Amino acid sequence: MRPFHFLADAREIVTGPELAERARRAEQLGYHALVIPDHLIKQLSPTVAMTAIAAATSTLRISAFVTNNDLRHPAVLAQDLASIDVLSGGRVDIAIGAGWNKPEYDAIGIGFDPTPVRQARLAEAIAVLKGAFTGEEFSFAGEHYTITDYTGYPVPVQRPHPPFFIGGGGRRTLTLAGQEADIVGLAPRIRKDARVDTESLTWAATQEKIDWVREAAGERFPSLELNIYPSVWPVTVTDDLRGEARKVIDHLRSGTDVELTEDEVIDSPHVFIGSVDRLVEKFLQLREELGISSVLLGDIGELEPVLERLSGS
Repeated sequence: MRPFHFLADAREIVTGPELAERARRAEQLGYHALVIPDHLIKQLSPTVAMTAIAAATSTLRISAFVTNNDLRHPAVLAQDLASIDVLSGGRVDIAIGAGWNKPEYDAIGIGFDPTPVRQARLAEAIAVLKGAFTGEEFSFAGEHYTITDYTGYPVPVQRPHPPFFIGGGGRRTLTLAGQEADIVGLAPRIRKDARVDTESLTWAATQEKIDWVREAAGERFPSLELNIYPSVWPVTVTDDLRGEARKVIDHLRSGTDVELTEDEVIDSPHVFIGSVDRLVEKFLQLREELGISSVLLGDIGELEPVLERLSGS
């Protein structure tokens, strides 16, 4: 059974010394990685922030969560990430997705293509990234990217490349993750109206997603790490478990025809609510029954008592 890997995220715009202090605290507390979102909102650039985190720490892993493929050409992204891998001594994870937040695209005039197109572009980008990380000349001719006799530099420390983290909630993306990723992120599905598909939050839906990954990965599946994160409700430590579950239901009720029960909310792999004892029990259950050992907890220290009890176990 895999040991737990707990991730924290950093979202606020802070000074260099402040970010460095947060990173060192995450490292001291036993977090596996500190990750930065990739959105065109009030936050630091993930690539720049990752470099600052690398400089301030010695063991903490570094990643975006997750890079929007449509915002950067994969050859340029490969150079940026390989550079951070060199500077950090090999501590980068490459988390990348197809992009989903249409208002960001609209704001800067980038076309928001249909989901299959964005997913196909992501698949090509991963091929380009892996080609660039070889340190050897390669060419690639796809529908979205064309690479001709190109050698990517620098060569990352981690060979053949840093671990790839690919996540999603639909079968097409999770199939790609099963084929190409080292870490698979299990996310809720996003509907065409940009709302969360509430049915995809359930334990049963998560099991189905893992089955898709297993089918795509084949013999690779035992080597994959599975990740989960809180996606519709903030991490909440409370003794009123059912009262908090009802708040989640009320929050999700708008714009959906499917209403979850209290038990479905409490059991959801994407909802982290309850006492410290309950959350410890839940994470152990996620690992034992679903094989999920990588968990994004949220802000640094938010679930420090849980981290203390499970880190390294």
